[in-house]
Amino acid sequence: MQLYTHSFQAMGTRCETQLYAKGAEPAARAAAAVQADVERLEARYSRYRDTSFLSRINRVAASGGSIAVDAETAHLLDYAATCHAESGGLFDITSGVLRRAWNFKSGQLPEPRAVQTLLGHVGWNKLRWHSPHTLEFPEPGLELDFGGVVKEYAADRAATLCREHGAEHALINLGGDIRVAGPHPDDSPWRIAIRDPRTAGSVLQTLELFSGALASSGDYERCIEIDGVRYGHILNPLTGWPVRHMAAVSVAADFCVVAGSAATIGMLLEHKGAQWLQQLGLPHIWLDVNGTCGGALIKKGQATF
Repeated sequence: MQLYTHSFQAMGTRCETQLYAKGAEPAARAAAAVQADVERLEARYSRYRDTSFLSRINRVAASGGSIAVDAETAHLLDYAATCHAESGGLFDITSGVLRRAWNFKSGQLPEPRAVQTLLGHVGWNKLRWHSPHTLEFPEPGLELDFGGVVKEYAADRAATLCREHGAEHALINLGGDIRVAGPHPDDSPWRIAIRDPRTAGSVLQTLELFSGALASSGDYERCIEIDGVRYGHILNPLTGWPVRHMAAVSVAADFCVVAGSAATIGMLLEHKGAQWLQQLGLPHIWLDVNGTCGGALIKKGQATF
């Protein structure tokens, strides 16, 4: 079998599928199926597209009311509810509205009054999710954002699609959210580098992944740095301001959606994040803003799962 690589742009990032196949034609079919599904999910759940189902939900939410949802959306809402409960309310898919105050390309902090005003429209508990059919907004002004789960969900679906198309050995990378469908054909693992969030071009950790997923969350992708203080894009939904303790968290799990949400919750919990991740029991590594590195079942240098 030969290794084939296919790259494309979707969900605002570079996506890549590496898979082994017995020829270019089956490889192309598998890669095309992955790309088509990622693009389908982007079209369905993008907050930037007026035609998306998410935008339709948010139009209902803006004025108050209710809307019926399909099984796939219900699955995402159920998972969001679980993450909200597990994080003590910090993982909240209604907090995306705060981006109206935060412009990470401006180089400036928002006005505190603007952030405070938007906080009045944040809160999973302000909506009613009648699983598995109806989403209700008793008060107007709420807004949903699936950005914290859809890309990871897409990576998990991509692994399944690869297998369905005969590619039992594949790696899917959707902007750093990684899902593996089996090791290399010789049973060797995929080597994955975790970037150092504070040193450009430097690697914090190299992992060997035979299966499952790896996802990272940090303050280095979108941020504002003022007077030596970095303000990242991961916002505390209770304060409206960026978390300030963890610089980056990476988590390995069987599914990318679990790894991604766990990494984000680890960031959101700030000083309590390390203990929560330890109790969670998944392989992970973290780096705080003071340069302290820690983790469980991962030793600095190299790890195998």
